[in-house]
Amino acid sequence: MPRHARLVIPDVPVHLIQRGHNRHACFFGEDDFQYYLRWLMRFAKESGCAIHSYVLMTNHVHLALTPHDSGGLALLMKMLNQRYVAHINKQRSWTGTLWEGRFKSCLIFDQSYFLTCMRYIELNPVRAGMVGHPRDYPWSSYRANAEGTFNPCITPHAIYQSQGDTEADQRSAYRNFVSSNEDQIHTDNIRRATNGNYALGETVSTEELATALGRRVTPGKRGRPHK
Repeated sequence: MPRHARLVIPDVPVHLIQRGHNRHACFFGEDDFQYYLRWLMRFAKESGCAIHSYVLMTNHVHLALTPHDSGGLALLMKMLNQRYVAHINKQRSWTGTLWEGRFKSCLIFDQSYFLTCMRYIELNPVRAGMVGHPRDYPWSSYRANAEGTFNPCITPHAIYQSQGDTEADQRSAYRNFVSSNEDQIHTDNIRRATNGNYALGETVSTEELATALGRRVTPGKRGRPHK
């Protein structure tokens, strides 16, 4: 059976996860994190993608981004992954792949999920027990989005900006949102949608999207159908 193409609609944000092969490490030192971010910033511009949130974990990467044309997301990840794998293979005298197949992604089609997805991404190091607060992890966008630290990778999304009239108000609202309790149902929905390459959210628009694409864009109910 042929693989479905990744769901991409120009100007609709996407949550993406790329894991290391067999969930092994893909970052081995500070230079590796810096190298990845440097090329992420460059290739995002070249492919017409805006990065809103990210976290680089030891063995995987999360991104929230908006591609501005249908081919931008695939182009970004192709260029970035090839460049980074070549860097690691040269550095460590390895051959072969570093990543676990294709990246997984979902459309953030329901706007109510956008900030939830940003929070989910930036709290990864806290959930993993690596730090007590997201600001203490240097390889995420939290300091830029919540505290105003300059980060040339980050382009604020209109949904983030709608939290306040000024940048300071937006950051304050986002800090308060991140510090509030995570909704486990929403977190589970993000994981399911990303792993299944679905659209995140249940709206009339996703039904229209499924009809247009001729395929499911939201998870089905688990278990066997009723007779």
